[in-house]
Amino acid sequence: MDKVKIGLIQATHDVDGSEDIKSHKEWAIAKHIKLIREAQKAGAKMICLQEIFNGPYFCAEQNQKWYDAAEEVPNGPTTKLFQDLAKELEVVIVLPVYERDGISNYYNTAAVIDADGSYLGKYRKTHIPHVTLDDKGKGMFEKYYFKPGNLGYPVFNTAFGKVGVYICYDRHFPEGARILGLKGAEIVFNPSATITGLSDHLWKLEQPAHAVANGYYIGAINRVGVEGPWNIGEFYGQSYLADPRGNIIAIGSRNNDEIVIGEMDRRVIREVRNIWQFYRDRRPELYSEIESLFHN
Repeated sequence: MDKVKIGLIQATHDVDGSEDIKSHKEWAIAKHIKLIREAQKAGAKMICLQEIFNGPYFCAEQNQKWYDAAEEVPNGPTTKLFQDLAKELEVVIVLPVYERDGISNYYNTAAVIDADGSYLGKYRKTHIPHVTLDDKGKGMFEKYYFKPGNLGYPVFNTAFGKVGVYICYDRHFPEGARILGLKGAEIVFNPSATITGLSDHLWKLEQPAHAVANGYYIGAINRVGVEGPWNIGEFYGQSYLADPRGNIIAIGSRNNDEIVIGEMDRRVIREVRNIWQFYRDRRPELYSEIESLFHN
């Protein structure tokens, strides 16, 4: 199967952050199950949700309350629920959640579920930002909640293609994007939560560039709306699918809950890689210097 329809789901989270954890999860899960069903009816075979889909972007504050939102992956209830859904609909689901590992190790994680409902593995966000946005103390305080990922850059061989995952802030770092390509990824999903004024000037530049440099598709997903009580800014949506030529072939709106449907075509990957032989012409024996520079 050369052509595979991709579904990218962007959504508002309208439950105020002062509500209890259970309410956030129940509301978000019900909403996203409905959207996944709609994406499947539109023909999507691979579906990716936004970063920490089953709650608000709580990293806008530093509050121990949110540690209780974390679950084990794959043994937590959310992963198991979406395994059943993937099996029922015969779709691949990339499921970004807040993960607890052991007693109190926390990660920003995406589980990858195959079309038969089997759990294939997970990616843990590698690069963790910690940013103060203004003099009033608003920010994105992710180091309070997440340890850096420690599972490397796995590629998952799903029923419909080879999938890599890179989460939000990771997209600013080309090294992992290249590793995913070298490991055979045909599409890389980047579930995100990013606001206008901070990153929108980069949103349509970096990820198409990764797609070109590595000869694969990228599905970039951003949540939508302004989330209270923090109101750190507008999550500007515009989720999109970029092809290996850097073309944005499907894109969502800035403001609305939306299912963005695009098509991955392996023939395009093949054509691009046959013309631009970036993998053939690499000189990895000359790149060892970068490792020493990392330690300076």
